[in-house]
Amino acid sequence: MSSSSLSGAIESMVETFQRHRLPLLCAAGLGVTAVASWMWWRSKRGGYVELRKVGTVSQLLIYPVKSCRAVSVQEAECTELGLRHGELEDRHWLVVTEEGHMVTGRQEPRIVLISVTGCGDSICLEAPGMEKIHVPLVQPKSNKIVNCRVFSSDVQGRYCGDEVSRWLTTYFQSSSPYSLVHFEPKVMKPRKSKDAERPFRDKDVIAYPDGSPIMLLSETSLEELNRRMETPVSVANFRPCIVVSGCEAFSEDGWDDVKVGTVRMKRVMACGRCILTTVNPNTGVMTRKEPLDTLRTFRMSDESLNHLYKNAPLFGQYYGVDKTGKLRVGDPVYLVVRRG
Repeated sequence: MSSSSLSGAIESMVETFQRHRLPLLCAAGLGVTAVASWMWWRSKRGGYVELRKVGTVSQLLIYPVKSCRAVSVQEAECTELGLRHGELEDRHWLVVTEEGHMVTGRQEPRIVLISVTGCGDSICLEAPGMEKIHVPLVQPKSNKIVNCRVFSSDVQGRYCGDEVSRWLTTYFQSSSPYSLVHFEPKVMKPRKSKDAERPFRDKDVIAYPDGSPIMLLSETSLEELNRRMETPVSVANFRPCIVVSGCEAFSEDGWDDVKVGTVRMKRVMACGRCILTTVNPNTGVMTRKEPLDTLRTFRMSDESLNHLYKNAPLFGQYYGVDKTGKLRVGDPVYLVVRRG
């Protein structure tokens, strides 16, 4: 390019800039503002967010009636109260005594042999030696509301009728009547998880679970436990909602912030195990020994946490729900890590 051509090009650029100076300066200002806003957002959010895959969902399990058998599903909705599949909601039905006290496998080990399935507008209960019984999903509003006691917490439930009460009382061969009640989220107030376990947050709520809306366990942790035992146990001994594969044993101990499907969960604490784990899920017989005895040899908490767990060994992790959503078997499990 000749010197005269170069000079003409420069003059043309200067003239163009002067003519469009205001729009160009505004655009530059917007760019600076955008960068500054991004830097502010990043500082408020604690830096970059990295999703690190740590496993894969291998099972989703819902326990419609507390302590009864699980229903395995391929997909579920995670609500603030736990997993839901159609009309089956996790631990929204409860067997109670005449006084309203909960009945679980701790009191009646054979409850673990009761199967629960969805049957259109009802749930179906089946148990050894008993005829199948249907219980309507929606109970008449004329049915009384029962004041129930789950551990040390008060919670309500709608009485599910005399027929299922007789069925349960007969099955357990009880001299006192047992009843089934149903938690109705639109009518009844849920329990606060922190009333059962202090580390939970104000927003963590439950119907009839022991303390947490979600319990997660990995297959490899179960495999490591069984490697140490003479007689293996199954995942049914531990009653998790989410089972994960493809990770190292007990790596879930460090999954503090987890994303699965469109769900976000916050790990609150480990699950301290009780004698319910010693009920054989295939026979309904309680030994009061294994797998607790073996777990106590290598899964006790640090002494500084004895006020939380006492002498209970730790197996599986409790989560609170930060973001409701959907998840499926086969979904990656991501650990949310903040960088910078």
